[in-house]
Amino acid sequence: MKLYKYLLFAAVAMGSVSCTDSFNEINTNHHEATDGMLETDNLRIGAFFSQMQQRVILFKDGTGKAESSDYQVAQGLTADLYSGYIGATGTWRSGRTTAAYYMVDGWYNQMFSRGFSEVMTAWQKVHKACEDMNMPVASAVADIVNIEAMHRVTDMYGPIPYTTFGSGTIGSAYDTQEAVYNKFFEELDNAIDVLTPYAETGASALSDYDFVYGGDVANWVRFANTLRLRLAMRVVYANPSLAQTEAEKSISNSIGVIETAAQRAELQHGKLNYFHPYYDIAYTFNDGEARMNASMDSYMNGYNDPRLSKYFKPAASDGKYHGVRLGVQNMAPSKYAGSNVSNLNVDNSSTPIVWMTAAESYFLRAEGALRGWNMGGTAKEFYEAGIKMSFDENSAGSADNYINDNTSKPADYEDPTGDGNSKSAMSQITIKWEDGNFEKSLERIITQKWIALYPDGPEGWAEFRRTGYPKLFPVVTNYSSSVVSSDTQIRRCPFPTSEYNTNPDGVKTGVAALGGADNIGTKLWWDKKN
Repeated sequence: MKLYKYLLFAAVAMGSVSCTDSFNEINTNHHEATDGMLETDNLRIGAFFSQMQQRVILFKDGTGKAESSDYQVAQGLTADLYSGYIGATGTWRSGRTTAAYYMVDGWYNQMFSRGFSEVMTAWQKVHKACEDMNMPVASAVADIVNIEAMHRVTDMYGPIPYTTFGSGTIGSAYDTQEAVYNKFFEELDNAIDVLTPYAETGASALSDYDFVYGGDVANWVRFANTLRLRLAMRVVYANPSLAQTEAEKSISNSIGVIETAAQRAELQHGKLNYFHPYYDIAYTFNDGEARMNASMDSYMNGYNDPRLSKYFKPAASDGKYHGVRLGVQNMAPSKYAGSNVSNLNVDNSSTPIVWMTAAESYFLRAEGALRGWNMGGTAKEFYEAGIKMSFDENSAGSADNYINDNTSKPADYEDPTGDGNSKSAMSQITIKWEDGNFEKSLERIITQKWIALYPDGPEGWAEFRRTGYPKLFPVVTNYSSSVVSSDTQIRRCPFPTSEYNTNPDGVKTGVAALGGADNIGTKLWWDKKN
């Protein structure tokens, strides 16, 4: 809001900077835009569009109003743990935490509340302004950002009040998750159709306010196509025909999907001064509250993965890489946050926040090809391209030897603290591609995709729930064993208590749409494989 007021004041002072009344007089087809529309720095739209981008993934912004702790409670203490990427080493609540399936309301409700209050509310402002000023291109880009944010919300909770949202509050009925996904596809289809003609001409839009692509419409189309492909794959076990249809639309689009590291979606440090939240969480919060997860330890050590040193730092005790399992009780900081467990290799001001890697795009196509869809190549080609791209994106050198390794397997986990939490490896999957067995091929694809997605916890957790891969270590202690077994693992987060307090009628529709109890054991609509 502070930014918006400043920009509004600047607009008044400069007079001619914002849109002129002439825009309302232009007779414009909603599938066409003038050069003036694309080039105008519109403050009414730009301020809220900027807010949307900055709240998809929460981070410290240097103002004191947005802190690393916002990220931690929104996903660091839930999705990032359940994905198998991060191990919690805080000593909060005597071990009764989300890491041990003891669901702390103030920790798991933030993804829900912040998504609506900070992204969808801003999207509503942008959408209204674009309608008033006949600016379909800006509206289409904002729709893409909104879907990127809100699919993370529905994938954590299930039903949400998406199509019914309209007043800036959350006091409305919930949609089924199937209805939400259908709306996502409708909005993505429309956005891609609107943007593609302009992308083909090299046009730009919202350049001054675009912290991801700097106004490059073609890259927004590539991202939208790849996002549509991601969501299509998400629903493959719930609605296979819809999944294939939406996926093949993305591949057949004239602009296509993300294919290079330069095309991936990330917040640009050159356009936005921000700090990566995991620096504070891993290094300054109580001397460190996040470390390498035991599952990452097992897979990356077992594969002798060159990306290991890019993701984590060696433990001071022996110079090797060690993780920690979830749900450990009586966690002594000197053992876990100290010298025995590997810390995260993250820089405060230069590590980027990434929405979608280029590697993910190739792994999505690999799975589509494995399922017999028209992805423009074979599963093996895209699988190997995904690994190579991940190595490139992480400056890990050549991937040739890694791709041809047909002997290395995930390693047994050895507890570096001596607390007795060691466990045999959960998987025996190797790296080198082998044709023939569908499930083994799928496990290879998702395992390598999971490694490449790090540290995107919401996406890694969603893929684990959707496919069962990679096979992750169960929690040591499970305080919710009556609703979900440690082997099945957590399937969702409950609706926030704030919803029961402020929107009781609405949340009742959410529970009904969920089709089960509002607890961590009830599966989401797309979680249909097993």
